Amino acid sequence: MNSNAQTLGGHLLVECLVAQGVTHAFGVPGESFLAVLDGFHRHAERIRFVVNRQEGGAAFMAEAVGKLTGRPGVCFVTRGPGATAASIGIHTAFQDSTPMVVFVGDVASHQRDREAFQEVEYHSFFGPSTKGMAKRVERIDDAQRIPEYVSRAFATAMNGRPGPVVLVLPEDMLTQPVSARPLPRVEPVEAWSDPGALRRLRELLLASQRPFVIAGGGGWTPQAAQALQRFAENWQLPVGNAFRFQDCFDNHHPLYAGDVGIGINPALARRIRECDLLICLGARLGEMTTNGYSLIEPPLPAQKLVHVHASAEELNRVYRAELAINATMNAAARSLEVLSAPTELPWRDCAAAAHADYETNLQPQQLPGDIDMPAIVQVLQKLLPPDAVLTNGAGNFASWLHRFYRYHGLAKGLKTQLAPTGGAMGYGVPAGIAANLVSGRIAFTIAGDGDFLMNGQELATASQHGAKSIVLLLNNGMYGTIRMHQEREYPTHVHGTALANPDFVALARAYGWNAERVERTAQFEPALRAALASERGTLIEVPLDPEVITTRVSLSTIREQALGR
Repeated sequence: MNSNAQTLGGHLLVECLVAQGVTHAFGVPGESFLAVLDGFHRHAERIRFVVNRQEGGAAFMAEAVGKLTGRPGVCFVTRGPGATAASIGIHTAFQDSTPMVVFVGDVASHQRDREAFQEVEYHSFFGPSTKGMAKRVERIDDAQRIPEYVSRAFATAMNGRPGPVVLVLPEDMLTQPVSARPLPRVEPVEAWSDPGALRRLRELLLASQRPFVIAGGGGWTPQAAQALQRFAENWQLPVGNAFRFQDCFDNHHPLYAGDVGIGINPALARRIRECDLLICLGARLGEMTTNGYSLIEPPLPAQKLVHVHASAEELNRVYRAELAINATMNAAARSLEVLSAPTELPWRDCAAAAHADYETNLQPQQLPGDIDMPAIVQVLQKLLPPDAVLTNGAGNFASWLHRFYRYHGLAKGLKTQLAPTGGAMGYGVPAGIAANLVSGRIAFTIAGDGDFLMNGQELATASQHGAKSIVLLLNNGMYGTIRMHQEREYPTHVHGTALANPDFVALARAYGWNAERVERTAQFEPALRAALASERGTLIEVPLDPEVITTRVSLSTIREQALGR
């Protein structure tokens, strides 16, 4: 195009997204960014605007794409209610360290600061900080600068600790004619480990008797995961994955020790507490990974802590580390894999024992009811391809995957787990749909009844845009996680946690999906085979006995323990 040729700001914005390699943008249309919608129309062969049914679902889809690809997922919402509804996905991206760029259509410039229709002050609402929802919030007032702002947003979203960026788009700015052109594609910057720090890490390893590695957080690539595996093999280190980052290390590997999160294997929890050197790669060591900050106590852990993180601001913020290394996961893992290890390592037997504990934890406890959930997960393990993307929202239902499903993960070349470490309900359904749309891979979602109803409307989005995912809906007629806590703290005082649900099979069919109800374990495998063979999305409802509230104990046992204390 002639450098002097004029185009609308909204069209230029879409061209900038194409230049950044964006193939799908998710959102709910609004009158405040009509010029952008017109840009999507003009460039429909190069980028697809996926029309969602609610902004929360759109934001979750964009967040899922950021997790899946390592590049920012993109979401468009309108001002006021649209932006506030999308905040759940922005908060998830912040807590999960996921690259994401959210564009908010806003009131016209000349109407600002009058509390115009649906006006919100976005810098305050999304306020960038260590406790905020976004890494950066900016308003584009001059359409000529759109390329600058978009390029900076993508760089900010990917560099350091990845996260969400919000760009506010005044309606009148998007209709300004401009001659500016898109800037080149932004690539994330690698921060390499300091050689002196690596020598110190080797010294700490040589002085250790019971080391342990926790891997997780954002910024992982297949190359980083493979380098981590070689580092672990060289030094025979047991490796656990941080909460809902179970695909950072191959769960089938003989050095895998299990997931470090909610419902942690008690033997693994004890091993982490008793280790003398804890090497944390990428994870923030938040509340869920540390079991309420009890596995690793702040501010000065009992274990010698080596904390490797892409953000300098994250290091020594909660935990005072023995050794803090500011490095991206790609660079850090590749630095670690070349550390020379001695022939004899005193913890070889401990590493083997850690994996044996993990294998033992795969053996289920006996629980009541007609549905054998561990057996259902075994069917998933048998029938889902190794590159299938598994998604879930928040709830006890997710613990069946967390405990019993074995992820091949990034070391095999692809990310396979999408789940919110920030505990947002309603994530799994839109995440699975987005994963299938963007990658074409099999997407499988496990959801609870309460969780499903928070974003089940996105089944309509899937039908409209040709996405296929498989949803296993566990229906126990309640907000199960809260009921569990309720019975533990206020036994027998059940209030506010029961659900009166619709006919989920009929609902899914109304959206154009296949659907069936499975009431016995043996019925699940044929249902899953049919779902995998179908060209449409499938919902499989499994009525689950309310007693089956966790993977280890029943609801009655929790109540009895509470009453007896």
